[in-house]
Amino acid sequence: MTLQNPQFLHHFFKVLLASLLLFNAPSVGAQDWSYRIRPGDNLWDLGARYLKPTVPWQQLKQHNAVSDPYRLPPGQTLRFPIAWLRVEPAPARVVAVRGPVQVTGAGIGSQPVREGMLLPIGSEVQTGADASLTLKFADDSHLLLRENAQLQLDQLSSYGSTGMVDTRIRLQRGRSSSRVTPARGPASRYMITAPTATSSVRGTVFRVSAGDAGAAASTEVVEGRVQVSNHLGQRLVEPGYAAISASSSAAPAPVHAMLPAPHIEPSQLRLAPLPLLAAWQPVAGAVGYRVEVVQADAPEVLLFARDLAEPRVQIDNLPPGQLRLLVRAVSAEGVEGLDAGHAFTVPDGLPAPLTLAPLHGQTVHQPQPRFEWAVVPGATSTSLQIAREPLFLQPVLEQETRGNRVRAPSALEPGDYFWRVASLDAQGQRGRYGQALPLQISDAPQDPQLQSDKSQKGQFTLRWQAGQEGQRYRVQIDRHPDFSRPLLDREVESPEVSLKQPWRGGNLYVRVQTLDDDGYAGPFSPAQQIHLPCKLCYGAGAGALLLLLAL
Repeated sequence: MTLQNPQFLHHFFKVLLASLLLFNAPSVGAQDWSYRIRPGDNLWDLGARYLKPTVPWQQLKQHNAVSDPYRLPPGQTLRFPIAWLRVEPAPARVVAVRGPVQVTGAGIGSQPVREGMLLPIGSEVQTGADASLTLKFADDSHLLLRENAQLQLDQLSSYGSTGMVDTRIRLQRGRSSSRVTPARGPASRYMITAPTATSSVRGTVFRVSAGDAGAAASTEVVEGRVQVSNHLGQRLVEPGYAAISASSSAAPAPVHAMLPAPHIEPSQLRLAPLPLLAAWQPVAGAVGYRVEVVQADAPEVLLFARDLAEPRVQIDNLPPGQLRLLVRAVSAEGVEGLDAGHAFTVPDGLPAPLTLAPLHGQTVHQPQPRFEWAVVPGATSTSLQIAREPLFLQPVLEQETRGNRVRAPSALEPGDYFWRVASLDAQGQRGRYGQALPLQISDAPQDPQLQSDKSQKGQFTLRWQAGQEGQRYRVQIDRHPDFSRPLLDREVESPEVSLKQPWRGGNLYVRVQTLDDDGYAGPFSPAQQIHLPCKLCYGAGAGALLLLLAL
């Protein structure tokens, strides 16, 4: 580029003009906040509402040259010097927490962050691995703090009820994303200070990296404009561009374009049923990719996040709701590019049924095995899938049935398979599939010694999907759906329980409750029904009954 290039000159003067307008604005102390007079307003009421207690309303009268303080013409403007305005604390509210997040500060000590907490000035927040935190400020601006990050709230104040908010944050480690409400007056401020530079905005969407693990700090702008500066220089960053700040002893580097949004391959995109599968074309210049899932109506609430080297992702579990998949490329400098987005819905359907047979990992010596499961309340039918691989990309069998058992309609060739079931409600809405259960079909003659294992005779074993590390479980079994007279009510450390003596046949109801290490007891899972024929109770071939419960 040279100065003789007309296109370059046009862009240069455009950026220069914007920089002058942004950087050379009068200082806050020399500015006034303007208020449009409404019918019934008077100076003493307005002074009590907006002025500091040390500033009498008479000064407001003199500053505006008001001749009659009893008659303020509606529609005219009244000017309030910023220095006279009432300043109040405006703590940040925690609107979402994912994973382990800790906060320390005066008056709050050190404690885990909980949704709904108010974090005052001076609070320091740290997120763990695979954790995130979403904060909401007094002007409805939002900040998302990502995993392995540390942030301090240096200034959180509002100018009374003017709508102007002063928010200053120090990002000491990790990454953050901000969606900032447009400024409502000259004193509105939103600043994030990283170790090498400060990013200042007045209404925009942008990301800031503190520059960890040898990478330089950066500011990436998605919407609006951001001023990036330190004591040696400043840059105006426009949408789609980023500025790198390698050191506090050097001015921020010239802005450069962010990597383009990846192209998600429609043929390799499966949003339902879970697991979610997605792949995209490699982006030139990318050394990795960032994948996130956020709430569609609240993109600052992070539900899933991964940094990947390959252009593909598998997401096994997500909460129900209207969600959005985001994918962006990451450059060698650690700068994240523009987002490719895709909206989708995870239904809040029926839970996965408990499975009875075949057992987990069982070898079946018949080509058409029978599959059996419990009945979920509210279910009118069940969908069975069988596949050669656990992602069920190409099921070899997919069948719906109104009963709770079905035999494979055609012979399965010998080999390894996976199977799973999901319930359907009266509207035909399919709930979540349960865990993919391994199964082996064998045409080899069955070893007769396998039938004489007396250690399994009369055993009745319940096994369900494990919860989080450190959780215990309470399992109840009853012949009545209200669990008024449980046959079993036991707490266990691992996600299974075995009973030594069989019961008579008939219907049983099962439910499980998780118990956290701090004593908190979660809700019981929906009761599921099991029918035990008498031959399972008294016959020598009772075996182990495997139940997988999706908590």
